[in-house]
Amino acid sequence: MMGGVGKKPTHTQVAMSQAHIASSEAAIVGRLIRPDHGHFSPEVARELLSIRFGDEDQARLRELSLKAQQGTLTPEEQAAMENYRRVGYWLGILWSKARLSLKKAGMDATHEHRA
Repeated sequence: MMGGVGKKPTHTQVAMSQAHIASSEAAIVGRLIRPDHGHFSPEVARELLSIRFGDEDQARLRELSLKAQQGTLTPEEQAAMENYRRVGYWLGILWSKARLSLKKAGMDATHEHRA
């Protein structure tokens, strides 16, 4: 327990606790990418918005999603789903920053991706 019973936690203990919270994957990615700062050039932003999962990955995601809904994922498939989720999270952050970059440049981001 922090600082012992009845004692206030020390500055170091509080800092360590905050460092633990702030070192989650989401917090690290947020600090690294800073999606609220749109500083990509329009060319880079459009290229990032064009990134999509390929046909094989989309088919695999559909298969895994169906198995997840049925409750029949193996541990390996659960790990694969988690990997796709994390990659999708990263991609979402990059897309957000790319859309903001285009908006700041006075460009429309709604049609900036390839099919």
